[in-house]
Amino acid sequence: MKTSTLTSASASPIPARIRAIIVDDEPAARRGVRLLLERDGGVDIVGEATDGAEAAELMQREKPDLAFLDVQMPGCDGFQALAKVGPEVAPVVIFVTAYDEHALRAFEVNAVDYLLKPYDDARFAAALQRARDEVRRRRADSVNTRLHQLLDYLQHAPGAASENPTERILVKSSGEIFFLKAAEIDWIEAEGDYMKFHVAGRTHLMRETMARLEARLDPKQFIRIHRSTIVNADRLRKLSPSFAGEYAVILNDGTKLKLSRGYHERIAALLKQSL
Repeated sequence: MKTSTLTSASASPIPARIRAIIVDDEPAARRGVRLLLERDGGVDIVGEATDGAEAAELMQREKPDLAFLDVQMPGCDGFQALAKVGPEVAPVVIFVTAYDEHALRAFEVNAVDYLLKPYDDARFAAALQRARDEVRRRRADSVNTRLHQLLDYLQHAPGAASENPTERILVKSSGEIFFLKAAEIDWIEAEGDYMKFHVAGRTHLMRETMARLEARLDPKQFIRIHRSTIVNADRLRKLSPSFAGEYAVILNDGTKLKLSRGYHERIAALLKQSL
């Protein structure tokens, strides 16, 4: 089967480097975090701030992946800084503080860790690994969201559903987007809110309704034989008597599909065209 593909985040590695900021009103505390990050080597420090107001401005300007954020600072604390930027801009957060009474509130704002000063290298490394995992998860989610938006646009943009039958179908499978040629499809079945495409022994899922998909396919090539099944007419081998006057549709590869009584006329019309 020859199909072109566009690979998504789940099939290719998410970039490993992380962009981080350090926020603390104590120079020694900022220096300690910076040294540990430089030792790690996988983090780019894109800015530092000494209070919450500066932190909010830095987050809005740089849009970092990760923030090491002190809680108690002059003028505007760490929680207020996050409130200023909002959840859409807020990075992954590790709170770094000498006070343990804010831990519950930290996790209420979805911080990945809460480092109590003084901490050792191992504790810092564990917090950084949690942050790295969360950054990767967010990046993957973002890529997949954009991928689904692209699919939806390509499939349903003005002009996509025209009077001309669809020659290619876009489906996502195993982290990739497949551009399937309609002629390559053997048969299609409904599976919940998805359509399952059977193509040369492989299957691909696409979120779509049966009625909308049927309207996009060439009626001379694709025949609906059941409320949940469409077959490619070129794959039909024979009709086989089943029971109680019913028939089964046998495909070239031996697949046996039920022909519903309500769809007999469609097969009959195909047979007449072939005579």
